[in-house]
Amino acid sequence: MYVLKGKTVLITGGTGSFGKKFVYKVLQMDVKKVIVFSRDELKQYEMAQEYTDPRIRFFIGDVRDKERLIRAFDGVDIVVHAAALKHVGICEYNPFEAIKTNIQGAQNVIEAAIDKGVEKIIALSTDKAANPINLYGATKLASDKLFVAANSYAGGKTTRFAVVRYGNVVGSRGSVVPFFQKMKQTGKIPITDERMTRFWITLDQGVQFVIDSLNRMNGGEIFVPKIPSMKVTDLAKAIAPDCEVEVIGIRPGEKLHETMITEDDARRTVEFDTHYVIQPEFPWWNDKYTSSGKPLQDGFSYVSNTNKHWLSVVELRNLVNE
Repeated sequence: MYVLKGKTVLITGGTGSFGKKFVYKVLQMDVKKVIVFSRDELKQYEMAQEYTDPRIRFFIGDVRDKERLIRAFDGVDIVVHAAALKHVGICEYNPFEAIKTNIQGAQNVIEAAIDKGVEKIIALSTDKAANPINLYGATKLASDKLFVAANSYAGGKTTRFAVVRYGNVVGSRGSVVPFFQKMKQTGKIPITDERMTRFWITLDQGVQFVIDSLNRMNGGEIFVPKIPSMKVTDLAKAIAPDCEVEVIGIRPGEKLHETMITEDDARRTVEFDTHYVIQPEFPWWNDKYTSSGKPLQDGFSYVSNTNKHWLSVVELRNLVNE
């Protein structure tokens, strides 16, 4: 990909599920260097045993520490910001910690990137940031707002920021897939509500969408991929068809259905074959995508239970097996 050619790329939270896949994919490209920035020395040690490419570097640090970010960003061209506290229940129980990492950490990344002259930054968001009802979603909404506004905050500097928002990632750490696989051994699968639906994307698709968005971005966009929905009951059938299903009730901060584009956001969103772009409300923006994208009809929203594309039990089983 041309945007990464000859560039030094840094990823925060680089030892997570997304980070490891991103690093693997980027090392297949003609990049100058890849820097993994994270706070867990054991995960970095283990990753270093697996990734032996001489272009990779490991940098211990926390996005809460602005001075460390400034040091890490020296000479960096591209930043992918994937570091976050993302477990809904843990964020509900530890709200101040979620705010420090997800909001204050986002501000630190923005300020360090501007100060060190980074060219492009993409921040990973979540469907839970649209109409949030839990603290995790609220912190990610605040983070999204910070990254979009950062393009104005940068002033005359050339640093540009954008956001990628997508749904649940198949098999990522903390996702429902490994949990269902574990519970399969008990003969009983706990489901919070039989009506529940979710957007679904593979790790490889998520990484590729971020790379594609780095190529597309002008600064200020929220990129949303067109991805399928699935029913949680179908996922249970795909993983454990012979198990009993036990309905345990919705947990604190959990939605029945997830939203990626709200009706209000849709008024400034344009549609492409593979994705949507929520455009920023900047005086200088001037609808950069209107000539190539299609405006959405009035009242449109992108919600998991009204999605046109659904995964069947067979398709879910194949994804999980992969």
